[in-house]
Amino acid sequence: MNALAATATSTGEAVQFWVLGSVAVIGALSTILMRRAVHSALCLAGTMIILAVFYLANGAYFLGVVQIVVYTGAIMMLFLFVVMLVGVTAADSLKETLKGQRWLALACGLGFGTLLIAGIGNASMSTFNGLGKANAARGGNVEGLAELIFTKYVFAFELTGALLITATIGAMVLTHKERTERAKTQREMSEERVRGKHLPPLPAPGVYARHNAVDIAGLLPDGTPSELTVMRTLRDRGQIRDVSSEAMADLKALEQRSEERLGRDQEPHEEGAAK
Repeated sequence: MNALAATATSTGEAVQFWVLGSVAVIGALSTILMRRAVHSALCLAGTMIILAVFYLANGAYFLGVVQIVVYTGAIMMLFLFVVMLVGVTAADSLKETLKGQRWLALACGLGFGTLLIAGIGNASMSTFNGLGKANAARGGNVEGLAELIFTKYVFAFELTGALLITATIGAMVLTHKERTERAKTQREMSEERVRGKHLPPLPAPGVYARHNAVDIAGLLPDGTPSELTVMRTLRDRGQIRDVSSEAMADLKALEQRSEERLGRDQEPHEEGAAK
């Protein structure tokens, strides 16, 4: 009976598996094949959501909710926001900060794939009990996970928590900056803002409502780009696009069309006055 339950699959389950499984595989491949880090992070987030759907469909409600709330909603979105704020481009991925990291990553991927294939090949379907029976033995899915985490795997769970805390503290120590000068008071900072600093809000980027990207500097009345309209980070990277010549050419064309229209409008008035 157990073997029959392990091999029998309904039509709905088969459709769900093949549709969502295909999308998950495409998302996983896109994660490593996309040139932009933001696109890779979005593909990974989609794969995680589909994995949560599989958990929920198989009755693992706790794992499904944790997969969405913790991994996809918190950790993955944090990675995505950091990538978007830092501004990682495709050109940055071509620079190897560590020599041989690509070959090492390839070797690790092949090793993980070998272990995964070996694990799937050694999986036994004859002793399948089903998640429903496993949950009923301990009173539910959450109760069963709690019993395993806090009894059988309590030391591994505590070591994992200690490792995460150590990594967090290490990141704080590495990013901490020693202060070499006295901290300025609120009065001193306000005086600096008044004396020589730009008090009103900075002008928005873009030119004549035709370009609204953050890497396009706005134009001053004389046609020169304004440095206040773009971020200093983009300016230091040299990622500012100069469209001042195009904007001035468009403006001259607009002025010429206006002059031509005004000239045509003035001709009928002059003829009427002559009559």
